[in-house]
Amino acid sequence: MGKIIEEEKQGQSLVLDKKLENTKKLYIESYGCAMNFSDSEIVASILSNNGYNTTQILEEADLVLVNTCSIRDKAEQTIRKRLEKYNAVKRINPRMKVGVLGCMAERLKEKFLDEEKIVDLVVGPDAYKDLPNLLAEVEEGRDAINVILSKDETYGDISPVRLMSNGITALVSITRGCDNMCTFCVVPFTRGRERSREPQSIMSEIQDLWDKGFKEITLLGQNVDSYLWYGGGLKKDFVNASEMQKATSVDFDNLLEMVAVGFPKMRIRFSTSNPQDMHESVLHVIAKYPNICKHIHLPVQSGSNRILSAMNRLHSREQYMTLIDKIKTIIPESSISQDMIAGFPTETEEDHQDTLSLMDYVKYSFGYMYSYSERPGTLAGRKMKDDVTDETKARRLQEIVDLQQKHAWLRSEEFIGKTVEVLVEKLSKKSAAEFSGRNSQSITVVFPKENYKVGDFVNVKIESCTSGTLKGVAVEYSEMN
Repeated sequence: MGKIIEEEKQGQSLVLDKKLENTKKLYIESYGCAMNFSDSEIVASILSNNGYNTTQILEEADLVLVNTCSIRDKAEQTIRKRLEKYNAVKRINPRMKVGVLGCMAERLKEKFLDEEKIVDLVVGPDAYKDLPNLLAEVEEGRDAINVILSKDETYGDISPVRLMSNGITALVSITRGCDNMCTFCVVPFTRGRERSREPQSIMSEIQDLWDKGFKEITLLGQNVDSYLWYGGGLKKDFVNASEMQKATSVDFDNLLEMVAVGFPKMRIRFSTSNPQDMHESVLHVIAKYPNICKHIHLPVQSGSNRILSAMNRLHSREQYMTLIDKIKTIIPESSISQDMIAGFPTETEEDHQDTLSLMDYVKYSFGYMYSYSERPGTLAGRKMKDDVTDETKARRLQEIVDLQQKHAWLRSEEFIGKTVEVLVEKLSKKSAAEFSGRNSQSITVVFPKENYKVGDFVNVKIESCTSGTLKGVAVEYSEMN
């Protein structure tokens, strides 16, 4: 349903063009959020310059890396199963080295090396530039670990390779880390404090993508609305910045407008937003520029004020609804999507009904819905008893999913009879005679190929729909070509 990282991409091995001079082989898999996939491109770029070509054949790899996610227990269990597989192959190919990257590396640290002895190196999200040194340690027969979180690393000086790209759409990281200490979330502990990337390095990366023929970028961060560049450093230290730094600072609406003006024929998306940090000025920038997509992913997690407070979400139900009203007023054509957690500790049936009523108020186009999974190290994990039964979580989650499905149908049906602009991304899954792409609202659109090609912007008249897909016929090229 319009996910930034499609489910089928989870765990795919990644490939980039070979360098003739490289003699070693890297097998790298990614799991979790879009930021992890973006980070894998940075890792591959670093290792490409240190003698490694990628391979999709696990058995022939000299180095196997898995970029991990800690957001839910299920994600960690998936990684552990993959590590078992790697080590089975390693017994046949003893020269193979295995490493864990990313959030799970940051969370479990020495456990992988000392207690379980299932990997050779552990590298946290801010230590990828240290990979060549860590690999040298491993070659000398020593385990290697670097999970130090940085106050300034943004990888702005690394030009990422595009590992899983269709050559049309790309992710561009603009922030790292998060300062929002939601009680259920491990991100502040695994990715560190929030810092923003220098604007010119962002513009240079987008220019490079434009020169290579890319047509759409997604500005990426744990919380993009909190973007703030004032010469470097943590966002929390902005209060100590000089008057000159404050006067010349760049926040998210400035950056978004800079990109929209600089690349008028490139489509721009962004993710993820946080309700308390999304200011009205950003909405006016989105409304002003036709190349900024009219879709806002606005996680809410719960519709209950009591649960929002327990989650340490820095917005109330009423504040969230006021923001929704502003979005619908300023950008009436915008789609809105959600994140929702069912069964957070102490959640009552009344709290759950508050969530359903909030969904009825917004009528989201799509969403990402999960039952609560206790994460060790978080405040909820340390201080709150996971007291909602699995059966109750499953029922409430199903009620949320069913209501979302109903709303997705309503939102899809609104497009019937309308003409929408679609960026052609690939062949349809169901027919080689049809193309698939997304409209500005991030809804998938399928239409007969005719003489169009991947990378074209096409106006498509919508004739029918499902809850997650619009179907239509091409009318003409759009003005974005």
